[in-house]
Amino acid sequence: MLSPSLLSADFTNLEKEFKIMNEEKVDFIHLDIMDGNYVPNISYGPGVVKKLRPLTDILFDTHLMIERPENFIEDFVEAGSDIITIHPSTTKHLDRTLSLIKSYGKKAGLALNPGDSLDILDYNIENIDLVLIMSVNPGFGGQKFIPSALRKISDVKKLIEKRNLKTLIEVDGGIKLGNAKEVLDAGADILVSGSGIFEKGRTRENIKAFKEIL
Repeated sequence: MLSPSLLSADFTNLEKEFKIMNEEKVDFIHLDIMDGNYVPNISYGPGVVKKLRPLTDILFDTHLMIERPENFIEDFVEAGSDIITIHPSTTKHLDRTLSLIKSYGKKAGLALNPGDSLDILDYNIENIDLVLIMSVNPGFGGQKFIPSALRKISDVKKLIEKRNLKTLIEVDGGIKLGNAKEVLDAGADILVSGSGIFEKGRTRENIKAFKEIL
């Protein structure tokens, strides 16, 4: 499955970008929400997400790179998010925050940074719908894929299979046409790509090329 990251899209012509994604029937649209505290960058908030929602019926895959995400879950639900993914270190009570997301009938995801251990999944993986494996350090688009992510993807896949779960594995960071198959072969279900899709006016061509690999 494919989840184009809007962070790399042409924000001066978003209607055109959404039209292409609608016509090419991508599976999700990845929304990177950054607060300038958890990561050294700022993007946009629920107000922008709400404005984007009428442009498509595609599921909004919302990645919260923000401190105290529990304070904003309701806002992003009301804005139209379908999947809400958080980082474990950003909330004091992880289980409570994941349960809050699911209480609204939304899918809950847990994101792991390149240096994060998989131990956090031991007591949480049954309570989530998605594991987001960051293959770059979060905060900026266009970074280079960190190869050690492949082993982490494989290890998470083994854990999911061992526990007979349906949890999806999403991978975000440095995903290009040249390494997409390798990431899928490691066990990924969803590929997030920003600059690999929204590149020099070749959005449609890149989506088609990713879909051929998928």
